[in-house]
Amino acid sequence: MTIQDRADEIAADFEFLDDWETRYAHIIDLGKANPHLEPEERTEDTKVRGCASQVWMVLDEAPDGTLSIRAESDAMIVSGLIALLIRLYSGAPREEIQAFDAPAFLEKIGVTGALSAQRSNGLRAMLDRIRSAADAQPVAD
Repeated sequence: MTIQDRADEIAADFEFLDDWETRYAHIIDLGKANPHLEPEERTEDTKVRGCASQVWMVLDEAPDGTLSIRAESDAMIVSGLIALLIRLYSGAPREEIQAFDAPAFLEKIGVTGALSAQRSNGLRAMLDRIRSAADAQPVAD
């Protein structure tokens, strides 16, 4: 499934959420289902800078060149944003990650419009971390 296919599914989910409060509740529910990282994975290296809350993100490259993303936060809304990003990007090839305009997509489905400046900065920092991992050269065998 491509990132665009995933985005279409997410957009369909959000289509029926009429206002920000309903979207907010849905995002929090997504975050509650997000699996936790192992304690040893919450390190300074995996910490995402620029977030008001604590966020740790682990990005691994699979043998087929796709990126696996796992992350968690100590804030409920941020956990939900993480769950959205994981659903959108985890398991996708680098080229698709690089080509997809996530900020425009998140704006289109009404996720970013009501975020505070701090939450918007944190979301941007998480997207930057994913983009940087996708931009990095693949590890040669």
